[in-house]
Amino acid sequence: MTEQPTVLITAATGNIGPHAATHLLRAGARVRALVLKDDPGIARLPQDVELHYGDLADPDSLDPALEGADAVFWMWPFFTLNVETAPAVLKKIEQQVRRIALVSSVGVHIGLEPVDNNCHAYLEKLIERTSLEWTFLRTTGFMANALGFAAQIRGGDLVRFPYGAAARTPVHESDLAAVGARVLTEGGHGGRKYLVSGPEALTQEEQAQIIGEVIGRSVRWEDVHAREARRQMVATGWPPSYADGALDYFAMLTEKPEVGSSVVAEVTGRPAHTFRQWAEEHADSFR
Repeated sequence: MTEQPTVLITAATGNIGPHAATHLLRAGARVRALVLKDDPGIARLPQDVELHYGDLADPDSLDPALEGADAVFWMWPFFTLNVETAPAVLKKIEQQVRRIALVSSVGVHIGLEPVDNNCHAYLEKLIERTSLEWTFLRTTGFMANALGFAAQIRGGDLVRFPYGAAARTPVHESDLAAVGARVLTEGGHGGRKYLVSGPEALTQEEQAQIIGEVIGRSVRWEDVHAREARRQMVATGWPPSYADGALDYFAMLTEKPEVGSSVVAEVTGRPAHTFRQWAEEHADSFR
């Protein structure tokens, strides 16, 4: 890796990309972001990021962004794009760069995502067949998923959703990005499959209660039937298979908490953020 590596971030305007850009810039990297034209999320990226307009659905559009790059922080927008073009995109990446970090999923880590379901496991297998120096970031749920409760909390003191007893180990988006930045700018992480989680297991109901404490209100939880939640999730853009998978997983987590790790602290050298810290940062979204 060069002294000042050039790193391309794909799907750069989502929950992780702006944080990844910030951490990479702090590490001294040159940062490029692959963005769609007229994407309002561009405003969230740091000023020093070099914008490249392209689309993972059009592999040839990545050529200018990849030319001269050393590494790729690879995220795939599953909700809006299938993986039909993923092999061609990866071929482009392999021709240009040496190192790649893939944001993968805890579902792969625990064996819930089969290779043939065109999800993170599929991308991992594609990468393993390349000559790239790769690292997989198998993340648990993002703390930002709690923003899905924001409208209900702003409108009252009750959150209605299934499986309040489902215990997750959610990770702060900045912590995941920090791990990815270290992986792409330091040596010693090649071939690693990191489980990246937050520092604590919290039920969904406990997360809602913490948000309430942060904003100075009592927030209650009411379980509803999974069928009702599935209908709402699909109506708001969730692919049906993803909604089914998420709800089945939450049901599992009512019996056994989600797995966790100390990877954030081990890789970054500092403790992972707690959910309460995340809630304090995003308190205005719930008021």
